[in-house]
Amino acid sequence: MIYLLLSILSSTAIFVLFKLFHKYNINTLQAIIVNYVVAATVGFISYENTINLSVISNSRWFIGAILLGVLFIAIFNVMALTAQRNGISIASVASKMSVIIPIIFGIYVYNESAGLVKIAGIVLALVAVYMASVKTKQNVPVKKSLLLPFILFIGSGIIETSLKYIETNYVESDGIPIFSATIFGSAGIIGLLVIAAKIIGKSLIPDLKSIPAGLVLGVINYYSIYFLLKALQYDGAESSTIFTVNNVTIVMLSAVIGFVLFKERLSFKNIIGIILAIVSIILVTIS
Repeated sequence: MIYLLLSILSSTAIFVLFKLFHKYNINTLQAIIVNYVVAATVGFISYENTINLSVISNSRWFIGAILLGVLFIAIFNVMALTAQRNGISIASVASKMSVIIPIIFGIYVYNESAGLVKIAGIVLALVAVYMASVKTKQNVPVKKSLLLPFILFIGSGIIETSLKYIETNYVESDGIPIFSATIFGSAGIIGLLVIAAKIIGKSLIPDLKSIPAGLVLGVINYYSIYFLLKALQYDGAESSTIFTVNNVTIVMLSAVIGFVLFKERLSFKNIIGIILAIVSIILVTIS
């Protein structure tokens, strides 16, 4: 499962980059939009066949890819708003706990196994994600606003579920690069339109530092999706297992990196959460 490992590492690297963006005062919004353009470019370059816009637009997955691109940039903005208004830990919990949506989808739609051990591992994974993410102090009470976390939870779950459904039913085995590129391309176009409107309205000043930052982020972001889709194509594993191991390990690894590299303090709950994450991965994997 090398693709799953690479997906986990690249997804975790995105969190590290966002920490560095904040540290070096890089405009995150502009870097994200550059990232989408770069990710789309990498996808088109990685596609081994001839790129034919007519063929792409007539592909069975085209409309789904466009809608996913809209969701990508919309839900990311919701994540930013949730972090600003409700706190980073709540945003993290809402996005990672959404793993339950594709898991339930996989069990009921694809008739994937749902034994007691697997169910116990999934439930334990949700508890682990919460405990590994929650902070000892909250700037905003949890009950102050439930709307944004709820939208983030549902949106993140829909994205992961849709990726699996479209990849399974409509994307050819060699079509992942062009499929991923189309998703990022649609998100990038929307982002460029937003930036253009802000520049015209003189509400945004271009930040040149965001260009190289977005370049690095775009390459990593593209491959985080590419590797996840490749992992989902593996015949020997169910999507519920892939999503659980992927999301929980990202939370666990991010917590460790935050502690080692950025000197973030881990509470007793955080440590217990990391331990529970390891146990949940073992339970879901052996089942």
